[in-house]
Amino acid sequence: SLKSDRVNLRNGPGTDYPTSWVFTRAGLPLEVIKEFEGWRQVRDAEGTTGWVVQSFLSGRRTALVLPWEAGKGSAVVTAMRKDDSASSREVAKIEAGVIANIQSCDGRWCRVSVDRYMGYIEQNKLWGVYPAERIN
Repeated sequence: SLKSDRVNLRNGPGTDYPTSWVFTRAGLPLEVIKEFEGWRQVRDAEGTTGWVVQSFLSGRRTALVLPWEAGKGSAVVTAMRKDDSASSREVAKIEAGVIANIQSCDGRWCRVSVDRYMGYIEQNKLWGVYPAERIN
């Protein structure tokens, strides 16, 4: 995830390469797809790729909730549940595009926190973890 609210995405691994995009959201999850010296080639939830300085990345795992539904007009939400079960009590409704901090994932459910809320969201509703990935 991004450490800073302002991170340049470059066309190559170095400051000589032009900036193609500027990320403006600390905590945004990114997938690292390649490494070169102090640079990381990353991909965001929309599939955009480019290079960022490694020092702007954090090892903290985050995920976007339903990013493929964000910005489609009316707010799309998913339930954050008390336990890892669809029948468990709802703790909060989490809107598409919100960043969740990942505590753990068992391959089907992830224990996450969003602001002051803590609970479980189905793993397939998150971008930032692979299908069936386990995180302890």
